[in-house]
Amino acid sequence: MELAHYSDYAVRLVNTEEPARSKDSLTSVEAVRELFGPSAQAARRATEADVTRFRSVRGRLRAVFTAADAGDETQAVDLLNSLLLEFPVNPQISGHDHRDEDGRPKWHMHLADHPSNATAGYAAIAAMGLAFHLTEYGVDRLGLCQATPCRNAYLDTSTNRSRRYCSDRCATRANVAAYRARKRLETERSQGTGRTAENAQEATARTER
Repeated sequence: MELAHYSDYAVRLVNTEEPARSKDSLTSVEAVRELFGPSAQAARRATEADVTRFRSVRGRLRAVFTAADAGDETQAVDLLNSLLLEFPVNPQISGHDHRDEDGRPKWHMHLADHPSNATAGYAAIAAMGLAFHLTEYGVDRLGLCQATPCRNAYLDTSTNRSRRYCSDRCATRANVAAYRARKRLETERSQGTGRTAENAQEATARTER
């Protein structure tokens, strides 16, 4: 579904914070405006007050991903519904910059900027986009990176629902860590087996004496 691409708004906002690393890039009006991209009118309305409001919405969106990642579909949907109720969207039919071969507008649905403030506009688009993605592809397509300590949000678009990491970098890091853990375990087992064999030989020698 076309409107599902708005779910990227939710991912971008959630990933401005890395709780496990105590990192937060959402610290200024400029950071808020960057989330909208270069063309959004609502970005120009952002003020210092929106920094705090954006952080609040971010926490609620992360809670949706956390519930989905834990397999609690009902909780994820309930949390998302509360955002949809609080931040309703303004849908519009748009055809700007999209023309067919005959030069006619290619009409499509568009979520317009919210008239009240920057936070309301962004939250409405992020929540609705996430809702479209969830209902179109399933709750299990919303996840949190399994590479410790990352936990960034991601949207699983793989054909076999196999995604577990937010990026190739995290996937590589997790695979390397798993490989090293297996090697350590193999070494420990090998050393343990060696010690067992030595103990058995010593016991046999004592018996023979």
